[in-house]
Amino acid sequence: MPDDAQDALSLPGLARAEARRAKPPKQKPPITSAAVDPVARVLVDVALAHLDRPFDYLVPSTMADDAVPGARVKVRFAGQEVDGFVLERTDHTDHTGRLAPLRRVVSAEPVLTPEVAELTGRVAARWAGTRSDVLRLAVPPRHATTEKRESTPAPEVAAPGAGGWQAYGVWPLPQRAVWSCLPGDDWAPLLARAAAATASSGRGALVCVPDHRDVARLDAALTELVGPGRHVVLAADAGPAKRYAAFLALSRGAVRIAVGTRAAAFAPVRDLGLVAMWDDGDDLYAEPRAPYPHAREVLLLRAQQTGCAVLLGGYARSVEAQYLVRTGWAHDLAAPRTMVRERAQVAVAGATEFDLRRDPLARSSRLPHDAHRAVAAALEHGPVLVQTPRSGYATRLACDACRTPAGCAVCHGPLRIPGPGQPPECAWCGTPAPGWSCPECGNHGLRAPVLGDRRTAEELGRAFPGVPVRTSSGERVLDDVEARPALVVATPGAEPVADGGYAAVLLMDTWLLLGRADLRAEEEALRRWANAAALVRPVADGGRVVVVGEPASAAVQALVRWDPAGLAERLIAERQSAHLPPASRVATLTAPPEVLEEVAAGLVLPEAAEVLGPVPVDDPQAEEDQVRLVVRVPRASGERLGAALGDLQRTRSARKLPHVRVAVDPMTLG
Repeated sequence: MPDDAQDALSLPGLARAEARRAKPPKQKPPITSAAVDPVARVLVDVALAHLDRPFDYLVPSTMADDAVPGARVKVRFAGQEVDGFVLERTDHTDHTGRLAPLRRVVSAEPVLTPEVAELTGRVAARWAGTRSDVLRLAVPPRHATTEKRESTPAPEVAAPGAGGWQAYGVWPLPQRAVWSCLPGDDWAPLLARAAAATASSGRGALVCVPDHRDVARLDAALTELVGPGRHVVLAADAGPAKRYAAFLALSRGAVRIAVGTRAAAFAPVRDLGLVAMWDDGDDLYAEPRAPYPHAREVLLLRAQQTGCAVLLGGYARSVEAQYLVRTGWAHDLAAPRTMVRERAQVAVAGATEFDLRRDPLARSSRLPHDAHRAVAAALEHGPVLVQTPRSGYATRLACDACRTPAGCAVCHGPLRIPGPGQPPECAWCGTPAPGWSCPECGNHGLRAPVLGDRRTAEELGRAFPGVPVRTSSGERVLDDVEARPALVVATPGAEPVADGGYAAVLLMDTWLLLGRADLRAEEEALRRWANAAALVRPVADGGRVVVVGEPASAAVQALVRWDPAGLAERLIAERQSAHLPPASRVATLTAPPEVLEEVAAGLVLPEAAEVLGPVPVDDPQAEEDQVRLVVRVPRASGERLGAALGDLQRTRSARKLPHVRVAVDPMTLG
């Protein structure tokens, strides 16, 4: 999140932030040493923090034309031949000894653009990592055959009209906006229209979405709107040749629009005019490899760096996106409340005293009378979506008498039933447990407090005989379903789109999402519910959403009112009082106990820093016990925290000390 968001609490603060962006960057003082043969400043691909800086190499005359800024080269480093990128060419060096020459130019293709080169430095500093690690995320591996082909320039993109954006009362879009998409609206054509409008003005557009299904939807929407060949898709599952061809089309300026998943945040789009992201709260945007950047924050860094427009959209609202609105950094882009009420009608089973008198088990039954009646009525008009949080059959078991969780006698893992008619087995080691007995009361009976999508489908099939039941989860994900009556049981994120919308959406086992021991439990629960509920038909067409859960829950109430921004505001206030992101900056340091004790003793932090812990870390993949420290600082000290952690990594790397895992603003502190 931009550091100047805090300054934007008032109009004078916003003016100061704009003035800072308008100032030209400070020029480095010239090197006064004697001129030498042409020199290349090379960023060497060595993942050692203390060597994370450019090194100067002589450019032989035979390579002078090919060793251009951004080119891949081979250099001699520490007795080995390693990869590198040329950052710049110069006639001077401050190196006092003899410079080694470049070994060879791998390719004269300038794949590392100046903008992305600067961005990698910003990302490395922000997340206390190394530029070489960030470059692996930003620049795909070379595909020589693809590189030899020319990139065909895309035809010009015509300026689109407002289209569906008319419902939000604004076109063109604001420079920086957080967009609450109306339930029932198809987000893909709207984002495609925003990207096309940017491209028609002669600037580039970059759109990130969570997964390959979303990429396919946006790809189809762009193709329909602007025609084929005017945008490229950057996705890991596209294959090395196709992905590299798309990357080159962008870096060569042949195409102005790029869409993709989290890695596309570094795409070398020329003259960037818009960065957009759909559903920024999805944890798929968090990079699992060091230095663990979040794609949303990378895009915001690019917006600060280039001055381009920003659009963050979703059916729900992440806390980070709402913080941008709260500080005045971004515009709140939402449709009128009257239009929202026409699109979504959400009811909670057993919400009133009358409902409880009619059905006393409405809040404890898995399928209360209200929900059963709503589903039965909706099935007369079309398909019904049933969202259940867990995949599988009976994913957790407990003693039928005393409710003690059933565990494996070998590894103490939880027991589950993998399928109908199968004996219980351990979810960790797979050991069968047909003769299980409770260690507390000796009972042999088992119950299933947590059921998966397959068992849910089985139960619904018995409750509604003759109705087709389809499941969508795991590796069996459906993209869409027909408009005819059917029950579609799906896990969060795997909900297929129904032709014409669902007649009803039923959200089951809501307690499971709310019961997670996670800082983001409420935010994540509402995001998953809203993404499913948004697939329902408009109220005028009979669409309705039924929630089976606790009516007093703040997240459930936010869904009933369709007010994700309100819940995000409440969560921001809670996090401010607890000094947690986004109001503060937080970093975690994880290592074996003796290593972390040594680190804590020598760590130099900003004055306002607080150190919490250490606490044990449950990591079954770790070879030895791990503990974790949490460091938090005011948001204004975030840059100094990153610098301090970067110094720590460089010092330990230079001294060859054991590695410490550093994560800045992680998605979870658990």
